[in-house]
Amino acid sequence: MKREIIQTLDGSTTIHLKDWDECYHSKHGAIQEAQHVFIKNGLSLFENTQVSILEIGFGTGLNAFITFLESKKLKLPIDYVGVEAYPVSSEEVLCMNYVAELNAENEAVVFEEMHKSNWNEKIILSPDFKFTKRKQFFDTIDDIEQFDLIYFDAFGYRVQPELWSTAIFQRMFNALKPKGKLVTYAARGVVKRSMIEVGFTVEKLAGPPGKREMFRASKP
Repeated sequence: MKREIIQTLDGSTTIHLKDWDECYHSKHGAIQEAQHVFIKNGLSLFENTQVSILEIGFGTGLNAFITFLESKKLKLPIDYVGVEAYPVSSEEVLCMNYVAELNAENEAVVFEEMHKSNWNEKIILSPDFKFTKRKQFFDTIDDIEQFDLIYFDAFGYRVQPELWSTAIFQRMFNALKPKGKLVTYAARGVVKRSMIEVGFTVEKLAGPPGKREMFRASKP
């Protein structure tokens, strides 16, 4: 599948899959989308407490890196697990401008380490941030009540509807602790119905720039 690096409207880069006309992040702003969906409407719900996060679609590492920066700012202990079935190449990683766009040059080594670290090996990126990458298909995730928060950032329903199925959301529900949250940029009715079917309560929230709405799902 043909891939190209493009610049989104907030100046940050993303990967565009030409055959699908699908991007890893919003064309309206990769960083803006990550901060709105996953930080503002996800991580910000957890204050003064240790948080375990599962990311579905580690991809370019943007969500993980922004979460790391937030953990330092808030002194919030985070145990982060990013799952990816098809890792980006080292050449693509070098083209991502997130460190510069986030004014995080002092933490450039952390972004590099996220990508260079071994799969399935927990590393300590700071006193408050533990990080693990898992090379894994989403339909094989079998964690039980391990996570407080899920960043659900799979490719869109239009190109991969199987990643938004009831079976996948059952695995997400199982992986969350009681009272856990799942946030995603998606806002399709079929996605909401699948979430509700497995037991989630679903809120429709204002979306990031360029997108009217998004979902946050809660486990009882």
